[in-house]
Amino acid sequence: MSLNKCMIIGNLGRDPEMRYTPNGQAVTQFTVATNRNYRDQQGEWQKETEWFRVVVWGQQAERTAEYLRKGSKVYIEGRIQTRQWEDQSGQKRYTTELIANTVTNLERRPTEEGAEFGGDREAQPGQPAQSAQPGQAAAARPARQEDRPASSESFGDDVDDLPF
Repeated sequence: MSLNKCMIIGNLGRDPEMRYTPNGQAVTQFTVATNRNYRDQQGEWQKETEWFRVVVWGQQAERTAEYLRKGSKVYIEGRIQTRQWEDQSGQKRYTTELIANTVTNLERRPTEEGAEFGGDREAQPGQPAQSAQPGQAAAARPARQEDRPASSESFGDDVDDLPF
C-alpha cells in the first residue's frame, strides 16, 4: 500500500497564471508559502518559510485563476509530483509540484469588485443587481448547496468557502 497526499494552508506568493493545453484543458499555476515558527538552540524564535509550486487542472483551474490573488490565504489538498525535462543545453532539470485536487479560499475580504468571494457577479434574471457594499452580497442571496463544499465542516461553519 502507498499514499501520496499533501495538505497545506498558506498564502499565494503570486497571482495565478492560467493557460490552456493544445487540447483545450485549463491549467493554472501559482506558488504558496507556508510558515513555521520554532525556537532555535539559543531559545530565539525563528521563522521558516517553505514554498510550494501548485498546479490546478480543469474547471477548478479556471475558478482559481479568476478568484485568487497574490496574498490570498488558501487550503490546498493534492499529491506531490516531480517532473523531469532537459533544458536547451541538454542538462536534466527537475521540479516538484503539488497537483491540487482541492483548493479552498480561506479569505473573508471582498473581491476588488466589492462583492463577497463566490457571490454572483451579475444579477440573475428577474432579480436586482447585487449591492457593492462588502458583506451584503452574500446576504442578498440564499446560500445554495453547490456554494459550499462538502469539506466545509473541517474549518467550521463560520468560514466562507469557495465551491472548489
